[in-house]
Amino acid sequence: MKKIIAFIESVYDQLEDIEGREEMSLANASAAIAVLEDSFDKVKTSISAYIFKNEAEEIHFFKVTKPQLFSKLIYCQKVCRIEAARPAGSNTAIKNYLTKELDRIQYYFERNIDFYKYYRNGHTHFDNYYFLRGKPDVQLALDSFYFERDSRFSTCYDFTVAKVIANDMLTVYLNNELVKLDKHSEEEQITVSFPKVKETWTESKTDLVELLYALYELGCFNFGKISLIRLANYLENVFNISLGDVYRTYLSIRGRTNRTQFLDQLKERLIAKMNKDDQK
Repeated sequence: MKKIIAFIESVYDQLEDIEGREEMSLANASAAIAVLEDSFDKVKTSISAYIFKNEAEEIHFFKVTKPQLFSKLIYCQKVCRIEAARPAGSNTAIKNYLTKELDRIQYYFERNIDFYKYYRNGHTHFDNYYFLRGKPDVQLALDSFYFERDSRFSTCYDFTVAKVIANDMLTVYLNNELVKLDKHSEEEQITVSFPKVKETWTESKTDLVELLYALYELGCFNFGKISLIRLANYLENVFNISLGDVYRTYLSIRGRTNRTQFLDQLKERLIAKMNKDDQK
C-alpha cells in the first residue's frame, strides 16, 4: 500500500504543476485529465491485485484515498464539458448557463441528502456496507454508476464520495466564474464615460482606501446603492491608481492608533482654509 500511496502523491505533484500554470481552463483541465486517466488505470491494476491487511485498511482506501484521486478526474472532466459548452453570447446568457450548473449540483445534493449527512458528519457505522467490496445491501439507494463498476476496484459508495468532493470544487469554480462576470460588467459600466485624460492620485493608497470606506459607508454614490468593489474600481479609474487588496489595507487601517488619520488631515486643512478666509 505504501507504494500505491507514494505513486498517488506523485500524481498530485504533477497536477499541482499543471494547475500552477494559470487559472483552471479548458487547456489545463484537458492536460490534467490525461495524467489522471493514465494514473487511475495504474492504481486500478495495483489494487485489483492487492490483498488488504484488514477491513480498516480497505475502508480507508475506498472512503478516502480513491475518492480524493477520482474526484479530481470528475472535476476536470466536468470543467472541460462546462467550458466547451459555455455560450458565446452576453454575460447574462453565460450567468444563466453557469447558474444552471450550480442547480444541478444542488439537485445531486438533495437526491443524496442522507448520504451527505452521513459522510459530512464523519459517521462510520455503515462503513462496512458502503466501503468494502462485495455484494451490497439491497436496501442501499445506489448511484446508477455502481452497476457499471469493476467489483475489484469499487464499492457501492466510493463513487458518491468522489462526486461529493468534486461538486465542492465545482461549486467554488462556478462561483468564481460568476464573480468574474460581475466584476467585468461593472468595469465596463465604469469605463464607458471616463475622460481620456485622468488625474493621478499622489497621496498614499492607504489614504485613498480610508476615503473609499468613508464614502461607501456614508452612501455618497447612487444613494448608497453601489458595491464596495465597484466603488473601488471607479476610484481606481478616476484617479489612475491600483489599490490592490482594499480589504487588507482596511484591516491595517483598523489596527492603527488613529484610524481616521487622512480624514482628520482633510478636516484640519479645510477648517484652516475657512479660518484664513474669515480673516480677509
